[in-house]
Amino acid sequence: MRKRFWKIEYSYTLIVIFTIILFMIPTSFSSKNARFISTWNEAYTKLDYIFTAMSAQADADIIRGLKNAQTSDVREYYMMMIAKSYLDVADAGRITKNYHPLYMNGNRVAENDVYFFENYYIHPETDIIIGIKDLENKDDRSPGFIMLVDLNGIKKPNMWGKDIYGINIFLDGKITPLGYDWSVDTMKKDCSEGGTGVSCSHYYRIGGNFSE
Repeated sequence: MRKRFWKIEYSYTLIVIFTIILFMIPTSFSSKNARFISTWNEAYTKLDYIFTAMSAQADADIIRGLKNAQTSDVREYYMMMIAKSYLDVADAGRITKNYHPLYMNGNRVAENDVYFFENYYIHPETDIIIGIKDLENKDDRSPGFIMLVDLNGIKKPNMWGKDIYGINIFLDGKITPLGYDWSVDTMKKDCSEGGTGVSCSHYYRIGGNFSE
């Protein structure tokens, strides 16, 4: 009888522990998301300052080369020439393997997607990963480049809207978060487990919350 009572007591203990773990898991994920969002907002503020400074101080020859470049590769080269000293990635190696960003819905970013980047650069001290991509068919009112920022580098989840965010870069030095020209309803749908997570870059900055 005593042995049976011990088994019942033991079973109740396991149930209690399991219940506590279940309650802790969502909180853990929520806290992690909140930290990424906070870090992204801080990073965006710094990027805004950096690109404003870059546009004011960049070498005239580099700016001329950027505007006159005939191919995407050459434009990306000149943009990296301007950005690397400000972003401290001058001596950092490119990442071309073992780094495969995902959308929030779990799909891998495909090579023909707008948000696929040929080359990634890693900051040697913070391990932050950045990618810069030239945008074709642009005019003076459209962004010339987009930039990817992975806040915790090669570490998982490497996912848009989680640890990956992005900005539009205009040739006058202005930047905007990706998704800034989307409607709130579209951003809310995209910034969820069924969407890409790309527009979270702007959605979180205007106070939006992750939607399951």
